[in-house]
Amino acid sequence: MVFMCDSGITRLSGQPKALHHLKATPHNVHWGYFDASLAPAVIVNSGDLIQAEALTHHAGDDPNLLMDDAMHHIWKTIPEADRTPGVHLMTGPIYIRDAKPGDMIEVRYLSMTPRFHYGSNLAAHWGQLYSELGERERVTIYNLDTATNMAHAVYAYDIKEKYLTPGRINSCPECDRQPALKGVRVPVRPHLGTAGVAPDVAGRVSTVPPGLHGGNIDNWRIGSGATMYYKVQVDGGLFSIGDPHISQGDGEISGTAIEASLDVLFQVILRKDFTFRSPLLETPEYFIVHGFGDTLDRAAKEASLDMLSLLKETGLSSDEAYSLLSVSGDLGVTQVVDGVVGAHMKIRRDSLPENRKS
Repeated sequence: MVFMCDSGITRLSGQPKALHHLKATPHNVHWGYFDASLAPAVIVNSGDLIQAEALTHHAGDDPNLLMDDAMHHIWKTIPEADRTPGVHLMTGPIYIRDAKPGDMIEVRYLSMTPRFHYGSNLAAHWGQLYSELGERERVTIYNLDTATNMAHAVYAYDIKEKYLTPGRINSCPECDRQPALKGVRVPVRPHLGTAGVAPDVAGRVSTVPPGLHGGNIDNWRIGSGATMYYKVQVDGGLFSIGDPHISQGDGEISGTAIEASLDVLFQVILRKDFTFRSPLLETPEYFIVHGFGDTLDRAAKEASLDMLSLLKETGLSSDEAYSLLSVSGDLGVTQVVDGVVGAHMKIRRDSLPENRKS
């Protein structure tokens, strides 16, 4: 059940109680996995603020532009054999006191600031059109213009070897740089590709596929001003963030976004007053639910069913909610490149009835 009010999900006061600084260090990151047995990097109370560093595992696409000494230290400290079974470099986990399985963690993303003025896009072997485009990988380096909040390509180069080692470092000073996307600009919208709680399973869980715990959702709307709700699966939640992006389109069809490290300020609030099955996103204009599956049909149906469930909490019947979704809901493809594909359904908040359940 989701408790709804005129402004959305019923809000707790959310007054900050403490600010925690969570730097990305070899002791505060885990590479490629969620794990319910991990020791917390920090323990917080409901309402606390966390200022955390999220590092892109694609920084090695141009280490001169995308890496600093602290990042080189992490790359040297964590052996390649320990970057498994996924690829994303995760900061955390964060233990929320009193969080129990079935509770919800409300994460209010307050700001996301790029660590550098550059990012990397990889056309990868897991991209949708890899075979159609000659079965080669290609890196495009983008520059962020802070004055206009737009990004443009600086150069591109082809890679002979497939991206198989998370954190691979390329020798860009010697690579064959080529002009790319002359005259093209794309909007900068920093967000987290991967964030979530630890699944309640033994051992490591790959960061690559998304799921009910969150993980690699790759929805570009999970940025500053957005609120995500994650269902707790293990004591403390063990929430981690990673896979930072500065721009991405729905689908993420080449395999990646513009991958770029971010400094992220967010607030975590423990919610015991409602529950929801899947990761739920609230923005100033929309409610957005996420569905996952082996096919887009399955993912789309999961998203539609969860949105139907959410709308019924506003007092609508199943038939009414179904009609509203068809005439006002937007069903979209989140990503098609993470093994488990993702769909999202969004509904405008101002489309919902004024008299809601509370």
